[in-house]
Amino acid sequence: MTDTPTKDTPEAPVGRRTVLIATGASAAALAVAAAAPAAPSPTPAPGLADAAPAAAAVCTLTKEMTEGPYYLDGQLVRSDVTEGKAGAPLKLALTVVDDSTCAAIGNALVEIWHCDALGEYSGFVGNNGHSEPDDGTFLRGGVLTDASGVANITTVYPGWYRGRCVHIHVKVHTGVTLTSDGSFTGGRELHTGQLFFNETITTAMAKVSPYSTNKVTRTTLAQDSIYDDGGASSGLLTLTALGSTTSAGYTGTLTLGVETS
Repeated sequence: MTDTPTKDTPEAPVGRRTVLIATGASAAALAVAAAAPAAPSPTPAPGLADAAPAAAAVCTLTKEMTEGPYYLDGQLVRSDVTEGKAGAPLKLALTVVDDSTCAAIGNALVEIWHCDALGEYSGFVGNNGHSEPDDGTFLRGGVLTDASGVANITTVYPGWYRGRCVHIHVKVHTGVTLTSDGSFTGGRELHTGQLFFNETITTAMAKVSPYSTNKVTRTTLAQDSIYDDGGASSGLLTLTALGSTTSAGYTGTLTLGVETS
């Protein structure tokens, strides 16, 4: 477990990298392919499910970002992490691909953790100035990707706390062993990053309950010390409304390009 911070402790960014995979002849070939008329896609041969269409156009390494002070070891492997927490539904569909080949990575564990509508993390409740029950596990957990590299996780739209914009922390592991207590052990950590949210949508979300009861001054994307305005490569989710109102929630999609070697 990471040491518990004071509530004014900022999260310090770590080094960030981008990788341009197509160089030389490869870049020229990709450019010609992009300009050519689209041709019917061949049916993948058996055993090539990892070359998922959703991942085919992604060859960029997703930027590494700070783990932050609120990570807890031993998170549960589960597709729904809400534990009854109030908030607008958020359906995450995160696709994991090898940044050098664009091939989807199946059976990788994608784990997330984030604060609730009042800006409190399970296991650290009170750091944002609120008093509420703390069972140590709400809004934390992960799930294995399917054969197409997709991890589907149900949560709620995050709130915010002092000094940070709205975000979700994410890690990607391979080779984990599931344990009898519903958690995991071992494996190799391939990526640590954060997921970010459209500022217009967050502004609207802040006006509805329970987010409207969070009176801590909200840091915007532009003001955030971690987000670098890099779009999807920096973790900016594509958000699609689940209904006609803000409180109906959103789906959030993103492809995470990770290094496997």
